Amino acid sequence: MTMFPGRGRWWMAAAILGALVGCASLQYPPVAPVPPEPAANAPAATPVPSSASSPGDKPVLTRARSRWVGAAWTDLPGWEFDSTAELWPALLRSCEKPGPDWTKLCADAQKLTTITDGSVRVFLQNRVQPWRVETLDGATDGLMTGYYEPLVEASRVPRGAFRIPLYAPPADLATRKPYWTRQQLDTVRAAQAALRGREIAYIADPLDALVLQIQGSGRLQLTEADGTRKLLRVAFAAHNDQPYKSVGRWLIDQGEMTLEQASWPSIKAWARKNPKRLNEMLWANPRVIFFREEPLPDPQLGPKGGQGVPLTPGRSIAVDTQSIPYGTPVWVDATEPLSATPLRRAVMAQDTGTAITGAVRADYFWGWGETAEQQAGRMKQPLRLWVLWPRS
Repeated sequence: MTMFPGRGRWWMAAAILGALVGCASLQYPPVAPVPPEPAANAPAATPVPSSASSPGDKPVLTRARSRWVGAAWTDLPGWEFDSTAELWPALLRSCEKPGPDWTKLCADAQKLTTITDGSVRVFLQNRVQPWRVETLDGATDGLMTGYYEPLVEASRVPRGAFRIPLYAPPADLATRKPYWTRQQLDTVRAAQAALRGREIAYIADPLDALVLQIQGSGRLQLTEADGTRKLLRVAFAAHNDQPYKSVGRWLIDQGEMTLEQASWPSIKAWARKNPKRLNEMLWANPRVIFFREEPLPDPQLGPKGGQGVPLTPGRSIAVDTQSIPYGTPVWVDATEPLSATPLRRAVMAQDTGTAITGAVRADYFWGWGETAEQQAGRMKQPLRLWVLWPRS
């Protein structure tokens, strides 16, 4: 889950849950599957003899942290029922920054004028090849977590309950490495002086501030000093070079909850019951994120992920780029966290994070708002993956 490209993205761990703990529309008739073809256009990978790693004669490609095994469209559970047209905007955004293997496909995609589930499905089946993603030792099962963009009420000036500041980078950030810790910024006069005048906005709940920092960006429903209201985004600008420590892990180590109990709703409930220990919990994580303010001209666009293109709710994921390159369509087979409803759909690999590592690993972007928060905060689901790579 990452909203600040190219900076290591400490926070994106297992999105909200993993980072805190540390650890339908009209359906079209099924389209006849296109038989798989061995892909000569290897995705920066080295072919491995099938007899060494894959039963039968299925082609195998290896990457740094995964191997891909040739598959048929019928191997993708639920492929014929996906609302595939919903993928199209996300795919076109990835095509704004295509990799070398995607140039021709993206040029063809931009010419497609009729966008329906059926036309998109046929387009993909004619141009890409499914590959099952496995670990290097052949395991096909993995993990999908979720992340989201917080939406928080804020005030441009301190008033009433709105007393928790979100800061732009301090002027002396580059002169002190590592910079002040979270606790020092709250308690040391010299540290507090360095932040004076760097306030972007004020929010009411310190836990909301923590979530904004974990997620790396967020939306503010801001009340200006004159009372006018506007929606804007705060995005990652810098951090204090301190190590990230999970508050969920701290609560587990303190014996306040078990690993199975740890979720963002549980952490918030603990904080409400233990207000005198709130700072102790927050200070357990010395890392602080500084933000920059960005306009939000189109509220339907998500923040930019690691690929540098806006994320699409329900159609963007974060991956390990040593397993799956940016801009790759991916078929996910998982379940939703609150209902165990099958979550089977085509998504785009458009983001990454330092804790999103391994072959069969994804972080699912839920979007923004209360439902997105609830889903992301509890998502820790079994996962299988297929990449859809251009044919030669």
